[in-house]
Amino acid sequence: MTTLLTTPIIPEVADLGALFTPRTVAVVGASDDTRKYGNWISVQALEGKQPVHLVNPNRPTVLGRPTVPSVTAVGEPVDLVVVAVPAAGFEAAVDDALAGGARAIVGISAGLGEAGADGRRLQERVVAKVRDAGARLLGPNCLGVLDHTSGLRLASNDFPVGDIGVISQSGNMALELATWLVDHDLGVSRFASLGNQADLTAADLIEAYAVHDGTAAIALYCEDFQDGRRLVSAASRAAAAGKPVVLLTVGGTDASVRNARSHTGAMVSSGIVVGAACRAAGMEQVSSPAEMAHLLQALVRTRLPSGRRVAVLADGGGHASVASDRAASEWLEAVEFSASLQDRIAAELPPTAGVSNPIDVAGGGEQDIHCFARVLEHLQTTDEVGATLMSGYFGGYGGYGDALAEAEVETAEEMAEVVARHSGSLVVQTMNHRSAAADRLRTAGIPVYRGIDEASWVLGRLAARGARGADGVPALPDPEAPLADTGYFVARHLLEEGGVPFPGAVEVCDEAELRAAGAKLAFPVVLKALGDEHKSDRGGVVLGIPDEEALVAAYRDIVDLLAPPSCSVEEMADLSGVVELLVGVRRDPRFGPVVLVGLGGVYAEVLRDVACALGPVTRDQAKELLLSLRAPHS
Repeated sequence: MTTLLTTPIIPEVADLGALFTPRTVAVVGASDDTRKYGNWISVQALEGKQPVHLVNPNRPTVLGRPTVPSVTAVGEPVDLVVVAVPAAGFEAAVDDALAGGARAIVGISAGLGEAGADGRRLQERVVAKVRDAGARLLGPNCLGVLDHTSGLRLASNDFPVGDIGVISQSGNMALELATWLVDHDLGVSRFASLGNQADLTAADLIEAYAVHDGTAAIALYCEDFQDGRRLVSAASRAAAAGKPVVLLTVGGTDASVRNARSHTGAMVSSGIVVGAACRAAGMEQVSSPAEMAHLLQALVRTRLPSGRRVAVLADGGGHASVASDRAASEWLEAVEFSASLQDRIAAELPPTAGVSNPIDVAGGGEQDIHCFARVLEHLQTTDEVGATLMSGYFGGYGGYGDALAEAEVETAEEMAEVVARHSGSLVVQTMNHRSAAADRLRTAGIPVYRGIDEASWVLGRLAARGARGADGVPALPDPEAPLADTGYFVARHLLEEGGVPFPGAVEVCDEAELRAAGAKLAFPVVLKALGDEHKSDRGGVVLGIPDEEALVAAYRDIVDLLAPPSCSVEEMADLSGVVELLVGVRRDPRFGPVVLVGLGGVYAEVLRDVACALGPVTRDQAKELLLSLRAPHS
């Protein structure tokens, strides 16, 4: 089988140097008008490290700098050209850029593929020209590109410097994410705005980020996955390279789908399919920029837990109890410590401390702030827990005096050293998350959060990530000849050839065939009207027919009611103690064949107890899918 796409598959990108590390750049549509993208991007471009040519045929200067009337007028090849002109002038500007030697073009211009049939035709024509010239196009309808490692600033806004690679189909979502990253002392290594993905796609950019030395993790906001299987492969390779991908997408409501189509022309995949793609790729899916930043902090600063058993370390009874409850809500278990571990922890703390798990240091912080590091040493060297969740006041003790402030920072360094030495996992929540000690923890690689909800949620996500491996992208078999007949009995025969057993059945078109079928089959039987997908709701299924006389009567009733082209007479299976399941395969326009299982029968659409995986699946994956359902099973 093959994957259906709305755009051609582009060969995997080995080098996007012209996009991220160009020798020279040009801004077409450079402007002094502070209401225009051509102004915003020109201001940013002049702050970068690359030589910048400002292109405006109508003004001799922009921002006090001389302009050129065209890219070809520069007189030497320009690697990267940003086009920020109205849609009507976009094609001519791209022609000029290609003639001027551009190997990468960033299309800021809107009103193209997202604006109707005429815009799509114009966009497709421009993309064909770009590809024929051996160049690449980012966008159009995008916010620009930035690379702090090369000093490139060709986006409408600057971003904080860091090691998170950001790929976003929405400019504003990227800007909001940046504010959350700052809250966690994180920043951006590279930023690329996807826009309409007319040429370069999210998969292309993930591949480029995966081999970028300055990127530690990848944040992806995407509404349209284009070739979804290729994106999954790219994300898998990024994760294997130690650069996990965190995905934020839309499609949970009709409203979000309508909006995505209106502003980027996106085709949105269903949430259950996206979830299957994430499991296949080892991507982490989140629901907001805030969650994205919370999780990214942990992914780049701590190791995955070795299990779901956690130690809760706090400096107050309330924090200890609340943290334990929040951990439990994330399927983490604060197991009671063994007597020997309790004794070792008790030796480091005041007599009033709680040491069974959760640990309440009970004033130990004021008496000897270094007790936190000593207790953590015991927690990092035991196999009774796989991670530590710390909660409370740490970072605030420095307010009690200069000596304690200095000791608290020293303790933060000791804690980080303990975790690093034992390759452990520690997540910290403190009300004093902007203190010197908390900052030292973050600098040393320990994730720190303001709220226990965020800290416990992140630790739960890390534990789940550590417990599962990526399924990978299954290879698609060679396509078979399409079925000319997709009727009920054809489907039964195909499934029987694949090893799926069925009760005996005969297709009948009249009463003579019906009586002959009754003579062959064992009563009780079931009679089904064929050719009607909703036959059970319309009186087209009769169960438990005891004998031939009742069978004939049921057949006449169905014929009078529905006039079906034919009926199926089937031996009635014994369903006592059986869970009815729905198993199916469909082709997602972005991700190709997907396999779905769920609770079947009349409750299928009511309970929506379903699971999904990219197809084809192995026997083990099929079993895992079935056992993941909430329905009772043994």
